[in-house]
Amino acid sequence: MDILRTSVAAAAVWATSSVMAPAHAATPAEQAVLAPFRAVLDGIGKRDKALVRAQLLPGGTTTFIRNGQVVQHTFDAFVEKLPSTGTSRIEERIYDPLVRIDDDIAVIWAAYDFLIDGKVDHCGTDIATLVRRDGRWLISTISDNSRKTCPARPTP
Repeated sequence: MDILRTSVAAAAVWATSSVMAPAHAATPAEQAVLAPFRAVLDGIGKRDKALVRAQLLPGGTTTFIRNGQVVQHTFDAFVEKLPSTGTSRIEERIYDPLVRIDDDIAVIWAAYDFLIDGKVDHCGTDIATLVRRDGRWLISTISDNSRKTCPARPTP
C-alpha cells in the first residue's frame, strides 16, 4: 500500500511539474529566434511603435482570426493600428514556445494570453515566421487566433 501511495504521489509531482515547466529549455539559437518576437510583445506593452517596427521585415504581413473572420494587414498598417497612448496596462504572455530553425528561416508556435490591467482579456496561439538577414532575425509574418474562453495558466 505504501508503494502505491508513493507511486501516486510521485506521478502527481511529475504531472504538476510537467504542466508548469516549459517543454524544454531554449537553446541559444532558439533564444535568438525568440528575441525579436519577445521585443514585439514588449513594444506593444510599452506602446513603443519604433521598437515593434525594428523587429519586422519590411513588406511583411499579419493574419489574425477574430470572431471567425480573417483580418490581414501589412506590417505598416499593423504598427499604425497599435495604441500609442492609454492608461490601461497591456501585456501579452507566451507559453512553451516551439521554435524550429532551418538555416536562415525559423518559425515560432506559442500559446498566449493577452492581459489588460493584469486580467486575461483573450488568448490563443501565436505563429511567427522569421528570416535571418545580415545575421539578424526579423519577423516576416505573424498570425494568431483569439478566443475569450482561456485556460488558467501559472503566473510567470
